[in-house]
Amino acid sequence: MGFSPVHSIQYPPQAIRRASRAVRCSPFTVSLFEAMQYHSVQLGAIAGTSGVQLGYVCHPITERAADDHTLWLIQIGLLRREVDGQGLTDSFRLTPLGRHLIYTWQHQSRYRQSASLVDHLLNWMAQWLRRPSWL
Repeated sequence: MGFSPVHSIQYPPQAIRRASRAVRCSPFTVSLFEAMQYHSVQLGAIAGTSGVQLGYVCHPITERAADDHTLWLIQIGLLRREVDGQGLTDSFRLTPLGRHLIYTWQHQSRYRQSASLVDHLLNWMAQWLRRPSWL
């Protein structure tokens, strides 16, 4: 079942901008987010050569890098980790905010644009400021 804009949550423009910037700065392609609209995607499918073959990334990334990027997108509110009967899994899905962002891009015929240097700087600063003090 697809995302229906009729039941969409109203997100503050700042949240949409931050989420859009985080996606643009990630190594992930729109294909990954489109897949996550309909089913969960395992970390192993994103990392390494399988990520390239499935069109989820343009260049192979390590599992650690994929995990770091997905964790950031969880903190931003775009992704959630799947849960099964035994606890958390290594699979991810879009949150309502993530579905809203992808839906908006699809219906504006404007998919993810390239991130600018300023985007990367702002995204890095946001990540750095959100780091837990115990790190």
